[in-house]
Amino acid sequence: MASYRYPKVAASEITPRSVWLDRRRFLAGVGTAAALPLIGGGVAHAAALKTTPGPFTIDEEPTAKSDVTSYNNFYEFGTGKADPSANSGDFRPEPWTLEVDGLVGKPQKFDLDSLHAFPLEDRTYRMRCVEAWSMVIPWVGFPLAALLDRVEPLGSAKYVAFETVVRPEEMPGQRGLFQPLEWPYVEGLRLDEARHPLTILSVGLYGETLPKQNGAPVRLVVPWKYGFKGIKSIVRMTLVEEEPVTSWSRLAPQEYGFYANVNPEVDHPRWSQASETRVGEGGFFNAARRPTLPFNGYADEVASLYAGMDLRKNY
Repeated sequence: MASYRYPKVAASEITPRSVWLDRRRFLAGVGTAAALPLIGGGVAHAAALKTTPGPFTIDEEPTAKSDVTSYNNFYEFGTGKADPSANSGDFRPEPWTLEVDGLVGKPQKFDLDSLHAFPLEDRTYRMRCVEAWSMVIPWVGFPLAALLDRVEPLGSAKYVAFETVVRPEEMPGQRGLFQPLEWPYVEGLRLDEARHPLTILSVGLYGETLPKQNGAPVRLVVPWKYGFKGIKSIVRMTLVEEEPVTSWSRLAPQEYGFYANVNPEVDHPRWSQASETRVGEGGFFNAARRPTLPFNGYADEVASLYAGMDLRKNY
């Protein structure tokens, strides 16, 4: 994968903290949510999940659970990193229904018990945010391919479109005159990406059910893509023939493309992607930056999905 070797990181490539720490500065230019009141802690009751070791893991120290559950992007609860944990107290992830429809032979609705009935695996993955910070997260989940097999995709199905929940009465980031994004939040994958063994639907982390601020009760995890592809609190998946719209590319197509594969050689238009800060290493603000890996370190597993494509045009 010579074309994806990361370059040496020059001082000029280190993203200014004021730029990469949060996209709120950009959102302010397009109309952001007004200041949001705190409505109580967002940690749901944690229950242990029965899991088995998954086939994929990395030999890196997991990020502290306290960081993983308190430093999040989940704009339905607010645009600040602490907003999801502070503002999700009223959110009710149970009962839940995930509907799968579109170009499938057997459209189905899955309740939470059905999702937990899939063989759950421990999967420790790197997570790389487009804002140039990263974590290592021990997820609990199952291959998305297993769920897709249940609904029997038709031959005409080429993509999977995802949709998150809209509950402004429970999600204060969805209330108010000015909104940071259009709701519902939507995302998409090519069908072969969705069926890749690394792609999972997560229902937990650190061996317990997902906290509200991390996407309870079910979210997408695609470890070789930037974090905004990991749509949270999913209520619907629709198999389609044409490339689906995605929330960030709809808001800023000049900055966010459909594929969003981690590539240190392709900068965000407003900051470098050549390096990243691992949350929790020596204290977040003082942490040393590390080179970003092609495909977030998963090039051997997924680069073949993009053979012949110029990913410099698909950021």
